[in-house]
Amino acid sequence: MISDLVAQIGKTVIDGLSYLGALASLVARSAYFVFIGPFQGKPVRWRRVVSQAAEVGVRALPILSLITFFIGLILALQSAYELRKLGALSLVATAVAISVTRELGPLITAILVIGRSGSAFAAEIGTMRVTEEIDALETMAIEPVEFLVVPKFAAMIIMMPCLTLWANAMGILGGSLFGVTEAGFTWSRYMRSSLDALYLHDITTGLIKSVMFGITITAVGCYEGLSTGGGAEEIGRSTTRAVVLSIFLVILVDLVFTAVFFVGNQ
Repeated sequence: MISDLVAQIGKTVIDGLSYLGALASLVARSAYFVFIGPFQGKPVRWRRVVSQAAEVGVRALPILSLITFFIGLILALQSAYELRKLGALSLVATAVAISVTRELGPLITAILVIGRSGSAFAAEIGTMRVTEEIDALETMAIEPVEFLVVPKFAAMIIMMPCLTLWANAMGILGGSLFGVTEAGFTWSRYMRSSLDALYLHDITTGLIKSVMFGITITAVGCYEGLSTGGGAEEIGRSTTRAVVLSIFLVILVDLVFTAVFFVGNQ
C-alpha cells in the first residue's frame, strides 16, 4: 500500500518535471526564433505578430478595464473597512495603489488573458493538429513552432506589460471612485497620494511578472495544442488542460517571483 503510494507520487513528480522540461524546450525554441533567428536569415513574421497583438491586447481592453476598475473599487471598500477603525482612512489610496501594481494588476490580467487567449491558442493549434494542417506545414518544410508559436510568443511579450499598465491605471481609477465619494479626497489629491505611495520597483516588479506570465500562458497553450490527440473531443480536453495548467503555473510563477523580490528588497 505504502509502496504503491510512493510509486504514484514518484510518477506524478516525474511527469510534472517532464512537462516543465517540454515547456522550457518550447520557450527556448521560440526565443531563438524571436531574438536570434532574425540575425541568421530567419525573420520574424511581424504581420502575424501584429495580428496576434491586436487579438491578445487591443480586444481585451474593454473587459479588462471593467474588471480591474471594479477590483480597485472593491479593494478600496475592503481597505476602508479596516482603516476606518484605525482612523487612517487617508491611507486607502496607498493600499489600493500598492496592491494593484504589485500583485492584482498583473495577476488579474494574466487570468483574463488565459481565458481569452491561452484557451484560443490551444484550440486553434489543436484543431490544426487534428485536421493534419501541422503535418502539411512540416511537409512543406515550414517549422510549426516558427510559423504558429513565435508570433503568439512575441505578441504576448509585447502586450502583457501594456495590458498590465492599463490594468494598474484602471484599478487605481476604480479606487478613486470610493476615495472621492466616501473618503473625503478630491480626484487630484487621490491620484497624487497614489503616485506618492509608489516606487519604481513596485511598478517594475509587476511588469517583470507580467512578461513571465505571458511566456507561461503562451507555452502552455501552444504545447497543449501541439500535443492534441486525434478527434474533436481531444481539442476540448486540450483547451481545458491549457486553462487549468496555465492558471496553476501562473500562480506558481507569481509565488516564485514574489519570494525573489521579497528577499531582494531586504
